[in-house]
Amino acid sequence: MIRILSIVGARPQFVKLAAVERAFRQHRDGGASVATTILHTGQHYDDNMSRVFFDEFGIPAPEVNLEVGSGPQGEQTARMLTAIEQHLQTVRPDVVVVYGDTNSTLAGTLAAVKLHIPVAHVEAGLRSFNRQMPEEINRVLTDHAADLLLAPTQVAVANLAKEGLQSRVKYSGDVMYDAVLHYASLAAQRADLLASFGLQSGELYALATIHRAENTEPARLRTLLARLNDVAQERCAVLFPVHPRTRAVIASAIQDWRPHPRLRLIDPLGYMDLLNVLQRSGFVLTDSGGLQKEAAFLGRQCFTLRDETEWVETVELGVNIIVGSDAAKLPAALRTFDERCGVNDDTRRRVAAMYGDGRAGVSVADAITQLARDSA
Repeated sequence: MIRILSIVGARPQFVKLAAVERAFRQHRDGGASVATTILHTGQHYDDNMSRVFFDEFGIPAPEVNLEVGSGPQGEQTARMLTAIEQHLQTVRPDVVVVYGDTNSTLAGTLAAVKLHIPVAHVEAGLRSFNRQMPEEINRVLTDHAADLLLAPTQVAVANLAKEGLQSRVKYSGDVMYDAVLHYASLAAQRADLLASFGLQSGELYALATIHRAENTEPARLRTLLARLNDVAQERCAVLFPVHPRTRAVIASAIQDWRPHPRLRLIDPLGYMDLLNVLQRSGFVLTDSGGLQKEAAFLGRQCFTLRDETEWVETVELGVNIIVGSDAAKLPAALRTFDERCGVNDDTRRRVAAMYGDGRAGVSVADAITQLARDSA
């Protein structure tokens, strides 16, 4: 029996995990002797950022939830590292699987490799080349420590080769593309949520998210919120699911800020509801790496509220425009968007070709199973 332990802690990781778990179920249905379990660090502890995803995807309940919650980078990572190490010493899986670029990813990797347990990194090789980003540090350290690097794009493969890691790399395709292909049609069939947010069916609106640590520093967040108000006043309604971190900063540090009447602050959305409103939106304003891709997959123009992105392919294809961490370039970018009239069908096909054939989860599961056999 091959025993696989996935370590997750944040929304994008649950989406990736769903595709991989679905592939492992196919393995078991085919007679393979593979057991998968889940460790949830509790990095995202709000139900709308955590439990709802397990419910929607039908992912098995985590074997353990560390419930670490939020906190400073070092403190949070240290709590995870200590607790994960204790769990790994007890269960001794054959392979540990980590996803993406969060503190949960780095803590899981460090705990496993120091116990000589093989580590597979799903979504390896992404680089923003901005070492001020905590996520960039997590990506680089994880890739250099892990045993199997599952790269979602050829750009990621090339990044890893430049760092001398090509012997550990496998191109897998993007498991988030799998998830969108699998769930988008189901999400579109769900009840129209817009009325509950005060929007009319067919009304133009933007979908906005802000959550990264650098963008929730009070001065910067105030600037970004002002930009969202500008869009609401000058262009269209803005639907703004507010991350718990962002809401806490608004409540504690910028209480005097007031949203424009057409800027609708709502609670975080589950994955299916997010896909529902994303498909109906006119465009996206975000600092989320995952939402940049989901927008591209669904043919929605994205304006990224950062100074760079790890998903450079989306920028090269024109479906993603970097407007800066202060969104200073947003007005000009929106005018460009007006001229281009959205994302055309040819560009959508090119985006799809970048991220695989929708079977990345199977490729990942196959590679992880082989890693376990080779390491036995």
